[in-house]
Amino acid sequence: MRSIIRFTAASLTITIGIILHANTILATSWVYPFVVWEGYTYEVLDEKIKDVDGEVGSVTRYSDMETYSGNFSNAYKKGTKYYAIQGINTEEAIAVEVEDGIYKKAERRGPFEAEKQDPYIFVEKIMVTFFVLIIIAVFIAIGLTFKKNKNRG
Repeated sequence: MRSIIRFTAASLTITIGIILHANTILATSWVYPFVVWEGYTYEVLDEKIKDVDGEVGSVTRYSDMETYSGNFSNAYKKGTKYYAIQGINTEEAIAVEVEDGIYKKAERRGPFEAEKQDPYIFVEKIMVTFFVLIIIAVFIAIGLTFKKNKNRG
């Protein structure tokens, strides 16, 4: 029983240490402000746009620390809207509404592949799985100990 408790305590300590260390590493450094739309990264420029067409999408997830999939942005909050620009194909550029009625041009840079850009997503999944397995092992060990003690007495 004591060996199980020692193993569990050591495993939890190591896991917590890894998680805390990983969280300090996860801060991402961005080269430029961007939005993701339909699987592509669009760099938001300082160039203001006046003539926009209809809305084409919006930011569904924001973070300046981690990478996510979907219509993600490292600079604009969830709900920020994207618009087509009159006379420009959306495969070249879109407009991002940075304030009410104020739009900035966002030029398409290339495909956005969140999980390939952030190797820590895979590491986090492994750590969470390991942590869950340790918790399950603790409950099984406690259950077996109680069952063993009950059979003795």
